[in-house]
Amino acid sequence: MLKGALLGAGNVAVHGHLPAWRERAEVEIVAVADAREERREAAAAEIPEARLYESAEELLDEETLDFVDICTPPATHARLVRAALDRSLHVLCEKPLVVSPEELRGLPSLAADHERTLFTVHNWRHAPVLVRVGELVRSGAIGEVRHCRWETLRDRPAAAAAGMANWRVAPAAEGGGILADHGWHALYVLQAWMPTTPRTVAARLSTRRHREHPVEDTVEMMIFHPAASSEIYLTWAADERANRMELSGTRGKLCLDGGRLALKDEDGVRTLEEWNFPSLTDGSHHPDWFGGVVAEFLNEIESPRSRGHNLAEAALCANVLSLAQESNRRGGEPMSAERAVGPGARR
Repeated sequence: MLKGALLGAGNVAVHGHLPAWRERAEVEIVAVADAREERREAAAAEIPEARLYESAEELLDEETLDFVDICTPPATHARLVRAALDRSLHVLCEKPLVVSPEELRGLPSLAADHERTLFTVHNWRHAPVLVRVGELVRSGAIGEVRHCRWETLRDRPAAAAAGMANWRVAPAAEGGGILADHGWHALYVLQAWMPTTPRTVAARLSTRRHREHPVEDTVEMMIFHPAASSEIYLTWAADERANRMELSGTRGKLCLDGGRLALKDEDGVRTLEEWNFPSLTDGSHHPDWFGGVVAEFLNEIESPRSRGHNLAEAALCANVLSLAQESNRRGGEPMSAERAVGPGARR
């Protein structure tokens, strides 16, 4: 039996993570930490046997654990990850793992020194429709991938729970903005389909509607690979809620709209096959997707040789997002992404 603790008991922890943990017979969540009394009470209603703490530090000092699941705002992640690894605990952390590449420095080596797993919640890769896209890409259904256009359209930032500060609209130094929120998801999803890691990143960040917040609400980003490219458009200023993708290869195209997926010919005119899945826009906590994350995390704990791929993805995400911010500061100038290659990533 692995004993774990939730650090942070907001909506994503209680409604997204906890249902999946409770389905694992080999795992027990024995403690929860949150500074807000109402959130501790909400967690206690779900897992009355868990011990409650007002701070993560107090919990870490008092409990004997195997792992922690960090569900706090992004600006706290690096500190809590380090504290957990220093205590030789395995760490699962919500995205973004860190708010800057500088915060990541030293964490992979610390995890390796303690022989522990450091894993980020990359839950979108477990959405059924995206799982199917990956299967089709790997089977060669569209040939060699050449270009991807990804769109995430929302009319506002996702709301925080009642009484909670919303990190998504906090200053970028705290992890806010649509680039960190939705851009992180887009990057690890797209990178799994690309033949190589990025070479160049160019981006424009703007505020088109939600000027009450000190962060961008729209991102236009281009990522270039040696033989492929990715085009990412993210906005909280749309008049609809949608996710769309077109993935083009040497033999065909995959077109996604919400949960509708179509395999088309090379010109994108003739539909060869279609599938319908739950839409990517449905819900926000995605407990069904988190089950796949739990399985991957536990596999890394049980099989140390499997460690590293997820951490390399997180390192790439952190570096590419940092390059996108720098490109924007330079008026959209392309930035070399050579330093965005994380440990174990493909060149």
